[in-house]
Parts: sequence; C-alpha cells; structure tokens
Amino acid sequence: MKSLKLIGLAFGASIALSSAAFAQDLTVAVAGPMTGGESAFGRQMKNGAEMAVTDINAAGGVNGKKLALSIEDDACDPKQARSVAEKIAGAKIPFVAGHYCSSSSIPASEAYADGNVLQITPASTNPKFTDSGLWNVARVCGRDDQQGLVAAQYIAKNYKGKNIAILNDKTTYGKGLADETKKALNKAGVTEKMYESYNKGDKDFNAIVSRLKRDNIDLVYVGGYHQESGLILRQMRDQGLKTVLMAGDALADKEYASITGPAGEGTLFTFGPDPRNKPTAKKIVEAFKAKNIDPEGYTLYTYAAMQVWSQAAKKAGTTDAKKVMAAIKAGKWDTVIGPIEYDAKGDIKQLDYVVYKWDAKGGYAAISGNGT
Repeated sequence: MKSLKLIGLAFGASIALSSAAFAQDLTVAVAGPMTGGESAFGRQMKNGAEMAVTDINAAGGVNGKKLALSIEDDACDPKQARSVAEKIAGAKIPFVAGHYCSSSSIPASEAYADGNVLQITPASTNPKFTDSGLWNVARVCGRDDQQGLVAAQYIAKNYKGKNIAILNDKTTYGKGLADETKKALNKAGVTEKMYESYNKGDKDFNAIVSRLKRDNIDLVYVGGYHQESGLILRQMRDQGLKTVLMAGDALADKEYASITGPAGEGTLFTFGPDPRNKPTAKKIVEAFKAKNIDPEGYTLYTYAAMQVWSQAAKKAGTTDAKKVMAAIKAGKWDTVIGPIEYDAKGDIKQLDYVVYKWDAKGGYAAISGNGT
C-alpha cells in the first residue's frame, strides 16, 4: 500500500514538473495571410517559422526555454493585422515574424511598439515600414526603392526605345513598388507611355489590356500581387498580345504558374538571391524536401527572421524586446540566407535584388543580378 502511494506521489510530481516545464515555454508568433488571396505566402511563412522553431528547440531553445509557436492570420487586411498585433501584444509575446503585406506590417508595427513586441518582417518591402522611426521594427528582405531600381535598370538596358506601361493595384506594396520603379525609370531617361491603376481583387482586366494593345506596349510593369498579375498575363495572351509582363517579389510562388499555365513563360520579376541555392541553406532545404515542402519564396526568409531573433535573445540574455533589438542592430547574424547586419533603422545592409524569368514548366531562374 505504501509503495503504491509512493508511486502515485512520484507520478503526480512528474506530471507537475512536466506541466511546469510546459507552462514555462516561451511563445513567439508568425503573422501573415493564412487565408485569402495571398495565402500561398502565408503558407510559406508558416512552414519557415515551424521548421525554425523545431530546429531552435532541438538545439536547446532560447535562454533555457523551449519555444512554442502562435500562428496568426491577418488575411493581408490592415484592420485584421492591427487586431492580430493587439492580440499578440496583449499576450505579452516578445517577438513576431511578420507580416507579409506592407499594408499589414505598417499598422501592426505601431501596436507592437506600444505593446513591447519586436517585429521582424520576412517580406514587407515598403520603405515606410522602417522609415517610420519605430524602435521595434526590422526586416530580413530588401526595400522597394532597392527593388524598383534594379527593375528600372533592367528595363532601361533591355527595352531601350520600347513602349513601357506601369500598372499598380493601389495597395501600399503595389503602388509603392510601381512608383519606385517609375521614379528610377524616369531618372534613367525612360518615360512610360501608360500609367494606370486597378483594384486588388479585380478579375477582369480586358479594358486595361485593350489600352496596352492600342499603345503597342512592349513591356508592362505590374506593382501588385501574383493573382492579378497572372490574370493580366492570361488576358493579354487571350487578346493576342506578346507584351512582356514584369513585376516584383510577389510573383515568387509557384501559384503564379498555376494561374498562367505555360503562358507564363517569359514573365520577369525581381526577388533577392534565391536562398535555396546558398550553401548556408543546404541542410535546411534538404529537411524541407524530406517533408515534401519546397522552401520557395519567403519560407527561408521567415526561418532567417526566427534565427536573427533567437540568436540576439541569447546574446542579450533576455527576451526583453528593446534589449534584443539593441543586440540585433549591434551584431552580425548567421542565417540560412547568409550573414545579416543591420543599419540603425532595421534594414539589412547586404541584399542585392536579382531579375528572374519564369519558364513554361512552372519554374524560374535568375537571368541577371543587380540589374545588369
């Protein structure tokens, strides 16, 4: 009887210890479009964050604690993003990898700043995100004034004397990128023949396509997301246009090819150097492939955001957001996408954009680096 009682006490103690350990897990978050039109990129972010948390925990966690991951959906909606940010801040979560859309990251960053949450976006490229002067923001991707410059350099060199059109979807990301590209093009002596806007979520682009046809446009630059870009491309081909479509990093998902089919061949877009090809990513890419996951687009950027934060938290010896951010800006961090250093605003110092081209088989490859 006594032995049974002791066993019961020992079992109860083990349960209590295990519960205590679980209660002490440190929650971090990933926030992005898990639903909606940009959910392909939310999937990338979720995959990257989950793998990073698994690997960080396997290596001992952060400051003696294992990480737990909260996955939050903003559907690329600014109001929903603000609500997500307030929820994360209210839960006293010290770090979030997010968001995807600049129109989500920017309003969310204010709530995170008020709630003492450090935010590293894997994907939001609008300059306003870091130019706002908030203490708590950083990114592992580049900026639209870098991306637009590379696109403009490529267009000016390869389409000299041709008819250029620029479209944008009126979003923070899309219009911002289109405007940066236009500015750099105009500075290079190229004046677009057409500048037009559409609404994100539009399906019928035949009126715009008719104008492209009327103006004999050789290349159309689209500041917008992959779904609308794919539909514009298809409707151009339906009207017999051979116009080249070029866009930004929002085309870095195989869903673009599923929208366009073989017609997408020849589409151009700018994106950072593909981290899947880097020696620093070899083991991680193999681990993803073992799970039948292609770590395309912003998957590895999200993994890198988690790495930067976890390494800085270890160096700072705390998860206090302000102290970790000070460590981030003072240090150099080894990540899956290569070494990262930051300037005072939270922008990385060493990203060069590359021009990629989609092929008929639904893949893409780099055709020029740094706009050359």
